[in-house]
Amino acid sequence: MSFSDPLQGLTVFERGWLSSNNLLIHAAAGEAGAVVVDTSHVNDRAQTVDLLRHALGGRPLARIVNTHLHSDHCGGNAAVQRAFGSPLVIPPGEAEAVRAWDDGALSYHLTGQRIERFAPDATLEVGEEFVAGGRAWEVLAAPGHDPHSVMLFDRAHGVLVSADALWANGFGVVFPEAAGEPGFDDVAATLEAIAALPVRVVVPGHGAPFTDVADALQRARDRLASFKTQPARHARHAVKVMMTYHLMEVGAEGEGELLDWAVATPLLAGLWQRFVPAASVSPRDWMVAMLDELAQAGVVVRAAPGVWVARG
Repeated sequence: MSFSDPLQGLTVFERGWLSSNNLLIHAAAGEAGAVVVDTSHVNDRAQTVDLLRHALGGRPLARIVNTHLHSDHCGGNAAVQRAFGSPLVIPPGEAEAVRAWDDGALSYHLTGQRIERFAPDATLEVGEEFVAGGRAWEVLAAPGHDPHSVMLFDRAHGVLVSADALWANGFGVVFPEAAGEPGFDDVAATLEAIAALPVRVVVPGHGAPFTDVADALQRARDRLASFKTQPARHARHAVKVMMTYHLMEVGAEGEGELLDWAVATPLLAGLWQRFVPAASVSPRDWMVAMLDELAQAGVVVRAAPGVWVARG
């Protein structure tokens, strides 16, 4: 099947930064039902279900697919499964950890983020291809932001579902690096893999779909080069992203509680241990400095004396 518009038959729910985008691939003739890619954050699960119900108009949802298992991409899994009875397919890298719900192997304890437990029905293997919406979707490895992440590519129409491997202005925090493992080279390899594809339009995990792929790739390469030469800059970036995300997750929080969370969150505590000389500043004072920088940039604001919110 050929489409003059590369996004014909696809609905992109552009959500924001707490919740990832969702891509609904509407069923073509003869298919069992639609496919949704990613289900957003648990806080927004009711909205995710409502968006899908409206777009489906009573037609079935045949499959739920996750690009990766960060809380902003899979938090609605359980709710969507309950609402539509659809099987869930996830990348294989953390499948056993999910089935056992192993906090030590999954990212939710490490990052101090909320999630509702879910159960996968199958795995989405790199190199396989599945048909949805009359399109053949290739499953491509996309390590870097997350070592187990995948992208989906409709080669015939040049549609790339990039998740957090490529945005219009960069890419997601390189969580392996934040956790003390190599990741920058994987980001570079994924960007070069994208550059080699005949991409016409990118549906990113956050932000609107875009067609200026070469420009986006150059911006991402420049950002990566800066992080590689200044790993401490990436560490500070990761802390600020995680603090902002936490405020979006909880809505509003007193400064004391926010700092308590930051100091107790293993990922952030590990970044302090690796990038800050222990005698120079305490973990709490370092988090205060990060909060001050976020406030100066207008990313977070005081909703009341001593109470912080993320600026949405």
